[in-house]
This record gives sequence, structure tokens and C-alpha cells, in this order.
Amino acid sequence: SGVCNALSLEIKVSPKVRAFVGEQALLKCSFRSSSPITESLLVDWTYRPLTGGQMETVFHYRSVPHPTTAGRFKDRIFWVGNVANGDASIAIQSPVLSDNGTFICSVKNPPDVYHNIPQTVLLVTERGLEFQLSSAALLSILVFLPSALVVVLLLVRMGRKFRVLKEKGKCGYKKSSIEVSDEPEHSDTAGCGGKLKEWCLNCLDTDEEDPY
Repeated sequence: SGVCNALSLEIKVSPKVRAFVGEQALLKCSFRSSSPITESLLVDWTYRPLTGGQMETVFHYRSVPHPTTAGRFKDRIFWVGNVANGDASIAIQSPVLSDNGTFICSVKNPPDVYHNIPQTVLLVTERGLEFQLSSAALLSILVFLPSALVVVLLLVRMGRKFRVLKEKGKCGYKKSSIEVSDEPEHSDTAGCGGKLKEWCLNCLDTDEEDPY
């Protein structure tokens, strides 16, 4: 345990990288070694599809980059790192949906050979799909928002009419002209609410007799 801690590397990668079809995907990998960087330093990138399968080496570095010469990543992986600065990053040109998978960055700098094994998950999507989803959401808002406003306005209007009818029902019994003349006049009306009650009484009160 003491030897492993003394002769070890620490490697860091991004747990998840999102990219778009046809646009460059950057897979970052940084490392820190307790020993000076020498020409013996080794960098290996391996890949396994999300659907499963065997791990395959897609990039190798020793003094100079050695991209893979076969497989799905042939002529599409490029070295963008700088080992002197502890950078072992690579880039994938023109990624496609089938590139989705798990990448592992492995670094060895003898005598430091023990290290953690961090993984990066690459998720490639269509940029147009993201735009379509946004357009669909905007279209839904434009369609349903006016309908919702109309419903709210109708409910508010119905509520007001209901309150008016309820108030008229409370004070809307018909009085004879004699009953009205016998009542004292008040400057301030009460009960159903001021002018509304007075308006109701004036509308319902009449001096004409109903025909038989």
C-alpha cells in the first residue's frame, strides 16, 4: 500500500461529454505524476460501445501520437494534449450516433504506473432534434395559452353574473306602490348595497296595475 501511494498517478476526466453529430467532440484527460515526465510516458485511450462489447484501444501515445489505423475511429481521432502540462486529451472529428460509448484514459509514467481508472461517457445527439423540441414547445405555448386565457375570462364573467343574480334575488320581491309610498325615504340605503338596491326597487316598482 505504501509503495502504491508513493509511485502513483492521479487522472481526471469529465464523467460525461455531450457532442453533436458532425461537430468535434473533445475528450479531456488530465493527470498528475509524482515522477518527472519522461519519454517512457504512455497514454492509452480505450473504448466500449454503450450497447456493450469488448474494450478496444482507439489511441496510443508514446513520445508521439499513434492514432488507431482500423475500426470506427480510423482517421477521426486526433491528439490535442500536452504531456509536459499533464494533458492527455484527444478529439473526435465528425462524431456519429454510433460513437456513443465509454472512453477510458490510462496514463503510465514509470516508475509511476498505479492509477485510478476514470471513465468518460460520450453522448452524441442531433442538433436539429434539440431545435425541433424547442420549436414544438413554443408551438404548444402559442396554441394553448390563448385558449387558457379565454377559459379564464369566461369563468370570471360567469362568476360576476352569478353574483349579480344572487344579489338581485335577495332584494328582488315586488312591492305595491302603496308599500313603497308608505316607506320612509333614507339618504343612505343598507342591506343589498346602496345604489344597487335603489335601482332594483325602481325597476320593480310600478304604478300601473297588471291587466287581468
